Amino acid sequence: MRKTISILGCGWLGTALGKSLLRQGWKVKGSTTTTQSYNKLELSGISTFYVKVKARSLEVDYNSFFNTDVLVVAFPPTRTRCVEDSFPPKIEQLIAKIKEVGVKKVLFVSSTSVYESVNAEVVEGQEGSPEKTSGKALLAAEQLLLSCSEFKTTVLRFGGLIGYDRNPARFVQNKKEPLFDAPVNLIHRDDCVNIITQILEKNIWGEVFNAVCPEHPGRNEFYARAAKISELPVPVFSKEHGPFKIVNSNKLIQQLQYSFVYNSPMDYLKEVEEWAYRI
Repeated sequence: MRKTISILGCGWLGTALGKSLLRQGWKVKGSTTTTQSYNKLELSGISTFYVKVKARSLEVDYNSFFNTDVLVVAFPPTRTRCVEDSFPPKIEQLIAKIKEVGVKKVLFVSSTSVYESVNAEVVEGQEGSPEKTSGKALLAAEQLLLSCSEFKTTVLRFGGLIGYDRNPARFVQNKKEPLFDAPVNLIHRDDCVNIITQILEKNIWGEVFNAVCPEHPGRNEFYARAAKISELPVPVFSKEHGPFKIVNSNKLIQQLQYSFVYNSPMDYLKEVEEWAYRI
């Protein structure tokens, strides 16, 4: 029998993952909260459901969305002032549903924002006190999921997502103040999809992994190059260095025996430049 995967939050990453797994023979269910996204998902071949997770309730059109071998949780905390208070209760609502239905494997898409900027390299277990409220909310959500013995959770902490229609040069175009130079922690969407697929294939559960390009060029180098390729204004950088962290992905590389498609974010920019030249 084909294995079934349900992707809660079919956004930019979740939809790409779903399409890839469909091609590999998985039965894929995906969720959305908007009519426009619903129609696009249906056309892709992904079985589409309406699911909205709230702090006090969970709205779902058909409970069969949760009848699955693996549940991927890929919806981010909303950008609100009270996200620390609102996101963990949403995860609690989700956990209650997972227990009710009996899902046994959960993959939680988290972020490197759970790490504090300590001006040094960080590995799993060195989270500290995240500066961003979204990082604090994600760390609390991770802990809630990992503490449940009724199912196994693997957490993937992705860096900033790049690739395809996400032009990194646009990330910094509206910054009014000079930017601090610091090492970047980025990952291409192709690597995200490949890493999740390998976790599924190798049945690796109950783990926490960092997932970013092994090489970390400076923001000045990366975003200046991205801007030039895109013929956009080159951002202004301060001569001072701001607080930073270098996220180490060695645990993932060793345990999954994974080779990154894009070892450095600069590899992606070279590819973009090459395609622009060809066109």
